[in-house]
Amino acid sequence: MLLAVIFDFDGVLADSEPLHYEAFRRVLTTQGVELGQQEYYQKYLGFDDAGAFRAVLADRQQPAGGNRIESLVRAKLELFPEVLDGRNVLFPGAAECVARLSARVPLAIASGALSHDIDLILRGTGLRDRFAVVVGADHTERSKPDPEPYVRALVLLQQRGLVPVDAGAAARTVAIEDSRWGLQSARGAGLVTVAVTTSYSRAELTDAHLVVDGLSDVSIDRLEALVAS
Repeated sequence: MLLAVIFDFDGVLADSEPLHYEAFRRVLTTQGVELGQQEYYQKYLGFDDAGAFRAVLADRQQPAGGNRIESLVRAKLELFPEVLDGRNVLFPGAAECVARLSARVPLAIASGALSHDIDLILRGTGLRDRFAVVVGADHTERSKPDPEPYVRALVLLQQRGLVPVDAGAAARTVAIEDSRWGLQSARGAGLVTVAVTTSYSRAELTDAHLVVDGLSDVSIDRLEALVAS
């Protein structure tokens, strides 16, 4: 029996990676660093904010000591609402998928985005209350591909009495992801994985137990069959 579904956020529920790229690009420009969109998607999409800034600077052989990373993350956090500009950036079918799944099982989010950014996007969509747990980058010490974000989300669901505390809980919980880093994180936590082809091709998502073209293809019956297989 399916116990819960844990969503990644950027690239799964929200088409927000272009917004994150633009915010990264603007902040890095103030440091004399240029970041191309293709380079961002190929090399840095799987990082949380601090990890992305650290990796970009390392690739440019620039120092990242002192409070430089913290300052860059803070600057991006402050810039993000301006880049978002109040738009609804949920993927087509995302709201409907969340509604039909939440009617049957508890939902959570495990994301490399900051919880502030997640709440900012979900505000006004009517979906925030559908998620019993939201784990952002500011809630974990290690980010994807480390399993910690998914482990923490599952533990919080268990602590709130929404998922039983037993050895088989992870194997009956589904993670929905869009990247190789995210799939590695979820599988490391023992979860069953579904990948959506919003950011990468099917050929790049072969680590998933199931690959779909969008959230419109995700149903309770399909996830039940997946955890039972």
